[in-house]
Amino acid sequence: MLRKLFCAGLLGLAALGTARADGPVRLIVAFPPGGPVDLVGRVLAEQLGKELGQQVIVENKAGANGNIAAAYVAKAPADGSVLFLTSVGAVSISPALYKNLPYDPARDFAPVSRVVNNATVFVVNPSNPASDAADFVKRTQAAPQAVAIGSSGIGSIPHLTLEMFADASKAKVLHVPYKGAAPVINDVMGNQVAGFFGDVPGLIGHIQGGKLKALGIAAPARHPLLPEVQTLAEQGIAGVESNNWYGLVAPAATPPAVIDRLNRAVRAALENATVKARLEKFGAQAAPTSPQELAALIAADRQKWTALIQRKNIRPE
Repeated sequence: MLRKLFCAGLLGLAALGTARADGPVRLIVAFPPGGPVDLVGRVLAEQLGKELGQQVIVENKAGANGNIAAAYVAKAPADGSVLFLTSVGAVSISPALYKNLPYDPARDFAPVSRVVNNATVFVVNPSNPASDAADFVKRTQAAPQAVAIGSSGIGSIPHLTLEMFADASKAKVLHVPYKGAAPVINDVMGNQVAGFFGDVPGLIGHIQGGKLKALGIAAPARHPLLPEVQTLAEQGIAGVESNNWYGLVAPAATPPAVIDRLNRAVRAALENATVKARLEKFGAQAAPTSPQELAALIAADRQKWTALIQRKNIRPE
């Protein structure tokens, strides 16, 4: 009997070192199907399942700027069976925007790895006469009224990037918040608002199709799919850098051995040539990290965005 109990104990300890093997891994995405986060999630899930030897299923739990999905994962089993593919918003921006979040990013999640970097690009209607962002700024300064720039919502990356851009360039612009990226993109294409700061993956198809014109990249380097588009810094607009990275986190109590196994699987998946090519095709750049590096990134971006939100007194609707 003692030997049986001892063996059972060893088996229990061994189980802690693996993601749960009796069912699929559920990858929670905080946005609807078809968007950039969902696309990245589905590319990752397919190869991650092969690396783990388990099926990885994407589940969309959209709403409340990612807070619904985040709260769900925070309370999920901490055994590697439920993971959260988060954008920067839910873990580094929401804590500064909302007083009563149903989760605490620092307390409730165990970082696994960053998945991709997403540069932010400034786009306008192709009929806009501005040749680049610096020219756009000059034209706003000469305009009789502030020029309307849309965002996907108050406190979103597009809104916060616009605030940085306005401060750095002294552009005469008016922020117009929308509920999501799709309607504001449609209104830029329809000339209802003058411009939009958005993730390259969500805009690259429209840019390549000639429906939008890119004027500048809010990143430290040019984007490989838009090599002719200068960074804002190259145009004399310094300090405007916005990376809406996506990262993988697990519930906080997930054992370190499980986190390590997941990290190794994510790294292997993102180093796969086919996966990298699929991500790069729609503008996302594979960028795996250690769990510790992702934790540091979450903390640094939380400090960066909190400072801006407080300085500009940004409050959610």
